[in-house]
Amino acid sequence: NIFTQQPSYFSDLDETLPTVLQVFNNILTKCGLQCEGASAEPQKLEGRVNVTPGNMPLQELKDIVLYLCDTCTTLWAFLDVFPLACQTFQKHEFCYRLASFYELAIPELESAIKKRHYEDNSVLADLWRRISHSRKKMIEAFHILINQVCLQPILE
Repeated sequence: NIFTQQPSYFSDLDETLPTVLQVFNNILTKCGLQCEGASAEPQKLEGRVNVTPGNMPLQELKDIVLYLCDTCTTLWAFLDVFPLACQTFQKHEFCYRLASFYELAIPELESAIKKRHYEDNSVLADLWRRISHSRKKMIEAFHILINQVCLQPILE
């Protein structure tokens, strides 16, 4: 694989992981789930609207679910074909960050998808399929990480 041929790509991966983690933070922020004080950017006090997955426009909810689905599928596919990257992911506390994201975002997004009224039921079916796929790929990525970082070293 390419990492074997070009070992410096590990440092590129190391430098890229904060950006991957920022994707999850951006989703939390868009859903109004970011913890207070967690953002490095100043917050406007007046005119602040509490946006949640339940009250955001449908198109915005769709965009977030599609973005999440793409991100989780890509992340899983990368770890599946190149499990040696798990050590680099772990240096950035990726398991902890992924578990925290899952706990905060997935129940909120699932609830918003279920409770919303749709003119076209195919939209509900598509969103539910994509959030379920995202959930599955997050869990599978987590399993790969735990297996490579925790279990394999014990077995070797």
